[in-house]
Amino acid sequence: MSSSHGATLRLLHLGDAEELAAAYRRNREHLAPWDPERTEEFFTLDWQRRNLEIQLGSHAAGLAYPAALFEEGRIIGRFTLAGVVRGPFQSASLGYWMDAKLAGRGLATFAVRAICRIAGSALGLHRIEASTLLHNHASQRVLQKCGFEQIGMAPRYLKIAGQWQDHNLYQRLLETGPDEALAGQDFPSM
Repeated sequence: MSSSHGATLRLLHLGDAEELAAAYRRNREHLAPWDPERTEEFFTLDWQRRNLEIQLGSHAAGLAYPAALFEEGRIIGRFTLAGVVRGPFQSASLGYWMDAKLAGRGLATFAVRAICRIAGSALGLHRIEASTLLHNHASQRVLQKCGFEQIGMAPRYLKIAGQWQDHNLYQRLLETGPDEALAGQDFPSM
C-alpha cells in the first residue's frame, strides 16, 4: 500500500467490486473515448465481481497486479499490471485511468511510479510496457514523468471506442534505479 495527496494505492479485494462498478459508472462518459466499447453489463456489480475474481486469480498465480487508487473509500483510478510473462522476459503490461474530476493533480504520476516500484521490488520484473492512443497527450506525459521511453508506434493496435486505432508504445526498464520519491516505502508482494 502506498499513499500520497490523500489517496492510497492498493491491491483490489473482491469486496471492492461494488465501488469499482460505481467508479466505472461515474466515469463512463470520460472513459468512452479511451476504452473498448462496453456492454451495459460491464457497469454492473455482478460483471465487475466476476471480472475481479478472474483478475485476483491471475494475481494469485503471479500473472497480474490489479490495483486501484482510493480517496476516502472511493475508487478514483485504476492501475493494473497484466499479462505478466516470466522466464527471460520478466515483463508486464500496464493499463490505467483516473477519475475525470481528479485529472491534473499528479495522482496518476504518483500511482504509476508506485506500480513501477511494486513491479521491480515485489514482483521482480525487468520491464513494464504501456501504450497510449496517439492523441492521449496527458497519459503520455504521465508515462514520460515516470521514466517510460517511447519505443515505437503500432498501427491499428487496439480496438478502442469501436475503431482499430494506432497507439504509441512505451517501456520502462526497472533496473535503471528506484524513484527517489518512493525510496523507503513498503509495498505488498504478490
